[in-house]
Amino acid sequence: MITKNTIEVEGKEFTAVRVELPKTNLLMVSNDVGYIMCAALDVDLLSNMLADRKVIAGRAVGVRSIDDLLHAPLEKITDASKEYGWEIGMTGKDALLNLS
Repeated sequence: MITKNTIEVEGKEFTAVRVELPKTNLLMVSNDVGYIMCAALDVDLLSNMLADRKVIAGRAVGVRSIDDLLHAPLEKITDASKEYGWEIGMTGKDALLNLS
């Protein structure tokens, strides 16, 4: 099952997607600038092989819900996300709020 919702984070709108897979879930929250995602995100691929695309993305580990994803620290981020003030360890919510 795929669930897609619009969520609001401190007055800013984002799209939250949850894909239920066997024994796991794929979770992401995005807007037109960037996104955060569960550990399924291959940050190294984005930062190395697709660096020219300047993808703004970060991943959190051990999350089971969109709320977990918003409040978990980002374990890894793309190089391009640093232009928006993202840092490893900041919460997904804080990272998203930096996307303007």
